Amino acid sequence: MNSSIDWKAVKYQEVFEQELRGLNRRLDADPLCTPEVLEGVLKHLYIMDGADWYGRGDVQDITMAATIAAYEHLIAKLKAERS
Repeated sequence: MNSSIDWKAVKYQEVFEQELRGLNRRLDADPLCTPEVLEGVLKHLYIMDGADWYGRGDVQDITMAATIAAYEHLIAKLKAERS
């Protein structure tokens, strides 16, 4: 991997893990936080991601992608646990 790709992968993983930690803390602290609530937030993240008309830049694109992935991951996990 070249250094340009390395920093992007590191940043993505960092944001993904940080977001998951925060979401798990929220789940532990807020009994009203459900997969459906998280899906509502995810819906708005998709809208924000699509509203990038002027270009956010690499760091913000990576941050948004990792944040969305963390929400998707946790929602899928929670729904699987319900089944």
